[in-house]
Amino acid sequence: QVQLVESGGSLVQPGGSLRLSCAASGFAFSSTVMNWVRQAPGKGLEWISRINSGGGSTYYADSVKGRFTISRDNAKNTLYLQMNSLKPEDTAVYYCSRNTDGRRGQGTQVTVSS
Repeated sequence: QVQLVESGGSLVQPGGSLRLSCAASGFAFSSTVMNWVRQAPGKGLEWISRINSGGGSTYYADSVKGRFTISRDNAKNTLYLQMNSLKPEDTAVYYCSRNTDGRRGQGTQVTVSS
């Protein structure tokens, strides 16, 4: 069955960096457009980044542009999100999501605080 498993979240100080991973299985990952979305406490889901199936095209929300980088390794069925210059407002649960149906994993918590 379809599985998306996010990992890499942690507590980090403002200005720090984290790399999130999403291990995918049960579907044709290499031909699937993928997203990262997040949900901050008390708020709705926010789309933050998308990558096409081959990894050659990427898109970002203005809130993370220039700080976050999405990538993928189709040989490993894994999606990544490199997050730099983290801010307290980046605190949220981060999910990887299939573009086809919005299916996402259980999420990984990122907390940015001093």
